[in-house]
Amino acid sequence: MADDKETHIDGERARAGATPHMTRVILPVSLVLVIIVFVILTYL
Repeated sequence: MADDKETHIDGERARAGATPHMTRVILPVSLVLVIIVFVILTYL
């Protein structure tokens, strides 16, 4: 029989952990590096 009781938990408990904030740094830095590489390859 199905359980009719709803369970509500917050986002951090649902993920079972915290995500590091390095993603905010890595994504823009890697994007800039890719653009620089494309510009260098275009003018070679």
